[in-house]
Amino acid sequence: MKLQLVGHEEKYALEQSLLALLPDERPVYGTVGAEDTRWAVVTMHEDAERVKFVTELGYDGKTARSAYAYPLSGDEYAREGQRRHALGLSFFAAARDVLGVEPPWGSLTGVRPTKVALALLREGGREHAERELAETYHVTPARRRLAIEAAEAGLRAARELAPNDISLYVGIPFCPTRCAYCSFVSQSVEKSFALVEPYLDALCGEIAEAGEMVRALGLHVRSFYMGGGTPTTLTAAQLDRLLTALEAHFDFASLAELTIEAGRPDTIEADKLAALRAHGVTRLSVNPQSMNDAVLRAIGRRHTAEDIRRAMALVKSAGFAHVNMDLIAGLSEDTPESFAASLDECLSMGADNITVHTLSRKRGSRITLSQDAPEGRLPDAEAVARMLDYADAALRKHGYAPYYLYRQKYMSGSFENVGWTLPGAESLYNIYIMEELHGILALGAGGSTKMVGRDGDAPVIRRVFNANYPKEYIELAEKRRANLDAFRAFYAP
Repeated sequence: MKLQLVGHEEKYALEQSLLALLPDERPVYGTVGAEDTRWAVVTMHEDAERVKFVTELGYDGKTARSAYAYPLSGDEYAREGQRRHALGLSFFAAARDVLGVEPPWGSLTGVRPTKVALALLREGGREHAERELAETYHVTPARRRLAIEAAEAGLRAARELAPNDISLYVGIPFCPTRCAYCSFVSQSVEKSFALVEPYLDALCGEIAEAGEMVRALGLHVRSFYMGGGTPTTLTAAQLDRLLTALEAHFDFASLAELTIEAGRPDTIEADKLAALRAHGVTRLSVNPQSMNDAVLRAIGRRHTAEDIRRAMALVKSAGFAHVNMDLIAGLSEDTPESFAASLDECLSMGADNITVHTLSRKRGSRITLSQDAPEGRLPDAEAVARMLDYADAALRKHGYAPYYLYRQKYMSGSFENVGWTLPGAESLYNIYIMEELHGILALGAGGSTKMVGRDGDAPVIRRVFNANYPKEYIELAEKRRANLDAFRAFYAP
């Protein structure tokens, strides 16, 4: 789609709106001409008191025009958000008039729709949030409810935090095989087995340095999460070594939860579970993604539904306090009926957390890169909507409530990922990271450290990133130290 910007350079906000409303279009910037059949001219007018965006949009012969003005206040950070707000609503109204449809999240774009809901709750309570999400942002009733409930969970979690609390993440970038939908930086242990021990050596070194730094800064680890990849790709002895190093260098006296992604059921074995329990792991995540063997084959998983049942039986007998299971709506070869059967079976297994993802066709995934890949037919947006509607009703019926949610680019139907929980079983780490309630110190390959603070009333967020691939991470000790130095400088008294 040809996009012409007049009086501004707000490309990011415009692209987010384009992606939400016209996910198959890609932006091409330039001057709109008579030969263009799909185009938008977005003009900004601004003075000291307000900003106004005007969107003129053409789509295959249909045209529309929409203007939206918004008052400006606060510092430049606040004004930037106000500009993006006005642009998004202007573009949304024009696109809605041309297309004749409204996406489930209305004009809301970006990863965190709860950010808007949270601000509205703080501003005027639940009724105010409900009204604004409906009338200003055009969010559908089901998504308004999700956003408000997740935002309320964030408010509850925030009240329990102390000023010096942080969370800790450790990444294990290895998996048994690579799933068709995956774009995470992880390597198959079949191809990179020789890197595992050198990787653990480097990671334990980073843990020692990071633990000393956190103690010196007087910070307290509130939640711990080990993800990847698939941490249980490691052996029981390797898991024991890693957790022993963490306990030696970090004070876990303030720890409220300790979560390990077991992820792939084909990596779950009794000796590994015993090692995790011996180190006080409180939460395990088992991620079948589907309980249908045809779907599992289509996405490149080697395990079967029966393997998932076996793994869950082992997990249940090991006695973990909390267990999460993940499902993905929109996978190859799945249908609303087979998805419903998968969810029903997960409910019968007793997990107190169930996360329902929507497939995101990520650029780095095999399912996106190959036009002729053997991943099979993908359900359309209408089928995915039926899957999510079933999940919402079934989970609520069994006593689960949404407590965190987020969105990604290229999601089927522009829907969302939602974490559902029974009362009192929330994963605090997921709330902290989604709502940006405090800093997340991330160690290991692919680690993304997020530092959260305030400058007066304005939030301040900084990020640093470890090397993505195991070999790079092992070799770039100076990069690891530079990231720890950045974290130290941010939190220094």
